[in-house]
Amino acid sequence: MIRIAISGCNGHMGRVVEEICLADPEISIVAGFDLLGNGDHDFPVYSSPAELKDGADVVIDFSSPAALKGLLELARTRRIPLVLATTGYSAEQLAAVDEAARSAPIFRSGNMSLGINLLLELVKRAAAVLGGDYDVEIVERHHHRKVDAPSGTALMLADAAAEALPYRPEYVYDRQSVRKPRDPREIGISSVRGGTIVGDHEVIFAGRDEVIELRHSAQSREVFASGAVRAAKFLAGVRSPGIYSMADLVAATKPL
Repeated sequence: MIRIAISGCNGHMGRVVEEICLADPEISIVAGFDLLGNGDHDFPVYSSPAELKDGADVVIDFSSPAALKGLLELARTRRIPLVLATTGYSAEQLAAVDEAARSAPIFRSGNMSLGINLLLELVKRAAAVLGGDYDVEIVERHHHRKVDAPSGTALMLADAAAEALPYRPEYVYDRQSVRKPRDPREIGISSVRGGTIVGDHEVIFAGRDEVIELRHSAQSREVFASGAVRAAKFLAGVRSPGIYSMADLVAATKPL
């Protein structure tokens, strides 16, 4: 039995993670973390990770960057692995994650969807083949409650393209502020916020007289929650500290 604690248990994603865990006979939820320290759950909810009393094999975090400090302290002092599914971290926070990963395994991904991670590989392949002859643009769409822009996934896709391009691209987020023709060495990243869009990501390769589009559309938040739970199961079997990603999970998955 894998003992899991859910950080952000009262949030939308936290509740989806809870539903998936409750339906899994291999998982037991031992605690939750929420700033107010309460909620209608069948497990204790603490306002801080430091208050955790029962042991946990893994913590799944779908909260906000503000919760990171307490989670990393938990990883450092009690060697409890973390699945960080929150986005919007600063450069300083990412450096703190790397430091804490010297003490405990930490799984971090800007997107927990298996489909998105396949899209990353397709983007790398397309960028390598099309090279500098096609303009690269990324459009991401999310619900109106999402506070960070661009999304972490959009940046992952941009990085995947940049890795394979024959030049070092510049990321451009706001074309309104500069009136000039598009530089061929740019990767444009546009954000849309509205309604209840779970998450759409589109990578456009626009060349002379033809356009190639690679797109992923998430139909529900369960896609990301399921991926986080899979990551938690993977991390529960990891003994070595370090940073782990969806690529490690996929590599460890045995084919049917």
